[in-house]
Amino acid sequence: MPQRVIVFDVNETLLDLAALDPEFARVFGDAAVRRQWFQQLLASAFVSTITAAYTDFGALGRGALEMVAQRLGKELSNADRQAILGTMRRLPPHPETRDALLHLRGRGFRLATLTNSTLEVAEAQMTSSGLRPLFEQVFSADTVRRLKPAPEPYRHAARQLGVDVDRVRLVAAHFWDVAGAGAAGCATAFVARPGQILDPTAGRPDLIGRDLFDIARQIVAIDS
Repeated sequence: MPQRVIVFDVNETLLDLAALDPEFARVFGDAAVRRQWFQQLLASAFVSTITAAYTDFGALGRGALEMVAQRLGKELSNADRQAILGTMRRLPPHPETRDALLHLRGRGFRLATLTNSTLEVAEAQMTSSGLRPLFEQVFSADTVRRLKPAPEPYRHAARQLGVDVDRVRLVAAHFWDVAGAGAAGCATAFVARPGQILDPTAGRPDLIGRDLFDIARQIVAIDS
């Protein structure tokens, strides 16, 4: 049986959203507002998926920013919007990300990414982070107009990679992403980054690690 293809979520899994904190601190006076914004973005994305009223992730991000600003009584300038949302294209990788990916590539694993961001943003993120050469393909849920955790993005990635969906292992730092991938038929791995926890009512992922290198070592042990 061939090795699994390892498919990574991008935001918070590979790349560090904390790079947005200085802009949120400047605009809102509190870096913690970044977490409020991202949670609102996810909530809006889930509504889009559940109601089958598709809106791309970039538009949802802009809408979530306006919602948070309104909630906090803050008037945003165009420069504020551009500074926050533009930084999403230039997020740095977490410190162990490159070594973890090289560890997997060195052992013959095929690697890809799957994000809710548009393909344009996904490619910009991977290029800016310096990680793009490490991935065979970059996938966006926007291609199938259904956001994760709906099953279509995971199955699309499997088809494009030329493997059955059960030969894909989805690696993510979000409980809802690994739950969606598992329901679609993928193997799963959860990166337990600070503040990220599993939902006790959802199925448990196959692998759990404290960071990407921990996950990479477990994948080599199990999937080789």
